[in-house]
Amino acid sequence: MFQVVDINVTVSCRQPLIAGMYLMMSVDTVIPPGEKVVNSDISCHYKKYPMHVFAYRVHTHHLGKVVSGYRVRNGQWTLIGRQSPQLPQAFYPVEHPVDVSFGDILAARCVFTGEGRTEATHIGGTSSDEMCNLYIMYYMEAKHAVSFMTCTQNVAPDLFRTIPPEANIPIPVKSEMVMMHGHHKETENRDKTSLLQQPKGEEEVLEQDFHVEEALDWPGVYLLPGQVSGVALDLKNNLVIFHRGDHVWDGKPLFLFCRFYLPHGLSVDKDGNYWVTDVALHQVFKLDPNSKGGPLLILGRSMQPGSDRNHFCQPTDVAVDPDTGTIYVSDGYCNSRIVQFSPTGEFITQWGEESSRSNPKPGQFSVPHSLALVPHLGQLCVADRENGRIQCFTTDTKEFVREIKHASFGRNVFAISYIPGLLFAVNGKPFFGDQDPVQGFVMNFSSGEIIDVFKPVRKHFDMPHDIAASGDGTVYVGDAHTNTVWKFTLTEKMEHRSVKKAGIEVQETKESEAVVETKMENKPASTELQKMQEKQNLIKEPGLGVPIVLITTLLVIPVVVLLAIALYIRWKKSKAFGADSEHKLEASSGRVLGRLRGKGSGGLNLGNFFASRKGYSRKGFDRLSTEGSDQEKDEDDGSESEEEYSAPLPAPSLPSS
Repeated sequence: MFQVVDINVTVSCRQPLIAGMYLMMSVDTVIPPGEKVVNSDISCHYKKYPMHVFAYRVHTHHLGKVVSGYRVRNGQWTLIGRQSPQLPQAFYPVEHPVDVSFGDILAARCVFTGEGRTEATHIGGTSSDEMCNLYIMYYMEAKHAVSFMTCTQNVAPDLFRTIPPEANIPIPVKSEMVMMHGHHKETENRDKTSLLQQPKGEEEVLEQDFHVEEALDWPGVYLLPGQVSGVALDLKNNLVIFHRGDHVWDGKPLFLFCRFYLPHGLSVDKDGNYWVTDVALHQVFKLDPNSKGGPLLILGRSMQPGSDRNHFCQPTDVAVDPDTGTIYVSDGYCNSRIVQFSPTGEFITQWGEESSRSNPKPGQFSVPHSLALVPHLGQLCVADRENGRIQCFTTDTKEFVREIKHASFGRNVFAISYIPGLLFAVNGKPFFGDQDPVQGFVMNFSSGEIIDVFKPVRKHFDMPHDIAASGDGTVYVGDAHTNTVWKFTLTEKMEHRSVKKAGIEVQETKESEAVVETKMENKPASTELQKMQEKQNLIKEPGLGVPIVLITTLLVIPVVVLLAIALYIRWKKSKAFGADSEHKLEASSGRVLGRLRGKGSGGLNLGNFFASRKGYSRKGFDRLSTEGSDQEKDEDDGSESEEEYSAPLPAPSLPSS
């Protein structure tokens, strides 16, 4: 006979340590065909509280030979882990514990071979592409813990001259131990192009290890700055917003005090200067954010539209080459061209022409709306808005390189942003009858393939007007209709597959996600903000709690019943006693209502009741004024949107800008 015993254990002490994941990932490696050895290096400065490494995992596709990770401190290399990526995917314990402190450098190298390939191989999610990933598992003190961090750059390329020789030596693997996932397995005698056109299976999507989601703890979504036309990041990764305040553009002339008439595009150059466009003034301005003086440079003539070398017609965006200082202006709403200027503002050249909407050709534009430079490849990409595509050109010859166009873009591409290896974009609101939603896109720049899409959880995209991405995968989107700026951060969706060859079955871990820490110093969400988010979550999840409709119905029914009974009694009395009794009934009804309102002579007045008791006062029971503006009423009744966030409500949707 067995007896069931329930044991409840309550732990009162806080967990002292928290584990996390640090992902080192290359995003721009290119492996030339036939090349015997190709190195892909990743390095980042560590600027967090100390972390203690206890395990690691490596990952490439078929061409990877060895992946090595190190901590570099004062020029000394300390091995974190080194393994063949062709072995079954698993986390391996470090041989010796490694601590990483503020100021250290984390460095990793993947060694590939291009032998057997007839075309260049790029970073991507398909079996014919490659990946270079090192996952580092660590623990930190709970009070300083960061659960997920990433490194996608190589900030110290010269450092790899002194990398230990072992990092370049492939690890031999027995043939029966080589991982044969469909993600890696090569298909013989098959054209690479056909492989790229195959629909991606579930495993390929999960293995991409790149996904962005809205940062729900970021309070900036409630700033409501007015129509947001431009967003950018300064040299310290602080968000800069170009907006129209409480002014709304509805197609009529709009005057903004100070300097701008109709703000539009915003970008930041390598020296930290702001470049902005004004589509009403037909001008471009270079501004020093640390100076209260006038613009450093002005291009175009104020309030004078034109199409020559000295005039613009509603310019939309600016891009400045970080190496040469060359200025590129997309011009714009009525001129379908890109204009190039010297660093001092001298006209150099222009290219582009208006497109025939039915079948636009390369170099033709219909509202070139946003620009993104790819400096290391010498390319400039243009969001060709009304043609629903992205065009890329060489910066030296202005030669057309390629077009990126997907059915999921719909009819518009509003804005683009580039970080090494990745291109981000937002599309426009679908036309009547179209099915493609408004959303953000993450694309592999080498192949143009979409590897992720994203939408906000709080509010929704209506007209996302600009996008800015940072090197750590953080993305900001500004919307001109909802008057909102969203922050999206890189998360990881990991699934550790069952390793059956070794006789060990590992249970799948689904959607182990954590928000990446960004360089921006964001204040923690307030208690009131958290309450509002909890309310929103309850509303969005119908399976949780009691449905709102049911609650409303239960509240309304008693009121309706009482009113019906009162009307019935009044009707019966008036019919029984005649017209003379109506005056008495009205007086009696007035006293009843007076008592309910606290106004009748014989009614219960809570203020007077408490004031007559010792130690109490009538404070808080005084009658509220019902006169005055709606704004005064909102301030008194504790409206959430006005009281908690001190920001105006969103303006109604308006025509595209």
